[in-house]
Amino acid sequence: MQYLLLIYTDDALLGDLAEGEFDTLMRGCLHNADRLASQGTLIDTRQLEHATTAKTVRSRDGKVQVLDGPFAETKEMLAGFNLIEADSEDEALRIARELPWARTGSIEVRPVRDLDAVRARVGA
Repeated sequence: MQYLLLIYTDDALLGDLAEGEFDTLMRGCLHNADRLASQGTLIDTRQLEHATTAKTVRSRDGKVQVLDGPFAETKEMLAGFNLIEADSEDEALRIARELPWARTGSIEVRPVRDLDAVRARVGA
């Protein structure tokens, strides 16, 4: 089963890291990603630009709005994701615990829905 590990970070906690610690954490994260990819567990990983570069598109009552920045007001912002293949939710949670970013934010673990099953159900 596939799981999406959504990586959220808190700028204040990132700012509290000792000089060079971010790079150390990032290097470890990339080495871990390489290991998971070589095992066939990691399907894709992406790091996002800072949330201040985001645009939010919303359509209501035939009116479209484009807003600067993320729409949600929260201390933690989406910083990236890992798409993984895991045998169980427990395995996905174990992999998420290995990510250093839980120290400066949180890791949301979410099962990926089988889109082929959805297509079949809705006749698309």
